[in-house]
Amino acid sequence: MTRQLRLELRRPGSFSRRDFITGPSNAQAIAALDLWPAWPGGALALFGPAGIGKTHLAREWATRANAVVLDRLAPDVAAAAGRPVLLEDVDQGVDNEALFHLINMAAREGGGLLLTAREAPVAWRTELPDLPSRLHALLVAEIEEPDDEVLEGVLKKFFRERSIRAPKEVYPYLLRRMERSIPYAREIVKRLDEAADDEQRPISRILARQILEDDSENLDLFDG
Repeated sequence: MTRQLRLELRRPGSFSRRDFITGPSNAQAIAALDLWPAWPGGALALFGPAGIGKTHLAREWATRANAVVLDRLAPDVAAAAGRPVLLEDVDQGVDNEALFHLINMAAREGGGLLLTAREAPVAWRTELPDLPSRLHALLVAEIEEPDDEVLEGVLKKFFRERSIRAPKEVYPYLLRRMERSIPYAREIVKRLDEAADDEQRPISRILARQILEDDSENLDLFDG
């Protein structure tokens, strides 16, 4: 029998606050962002692991603050004059002199600066002698590894984006056994969707176990 062509029914992504899954692991970061525009020195550094939601929160802030989003490799400092600024992935490489000027400009009237990175500012490598002291003085907020509340929320969100209503028992099963990261949550939902479609089976705890066991076997082979 010829299998029907698969129809992708994913919902478009959104950077709105209502679409961000909140929980204890990101509560501090959200509270710090909501202090805007009362950040000390006008600047905040938001940091945490890759795929944890930094960009989502940062872009929501940028919309709310009417901020200009700069390219970290070639930031246009002149375009930032008198406006809030978002600069992402700063610890992945940035023009140090431009960063120094942006931090100084953040406290001026109409200014502001949100920086995102995987590591805290004290760990960023710098070439300018005066920059480390500025980095050490930044207000910081960390998004920690996702807790159960956040992981379950993002699993449900990723299923909704694929127009899937997964059985309730799938969530606690996955939470006890899956890798605890948001990128993996997205991947496991994708693979459950594809496996259910390929095998013409409903998404279930049994299918979830099959995929997780396949992962475990592949990891054992790789380690061996």
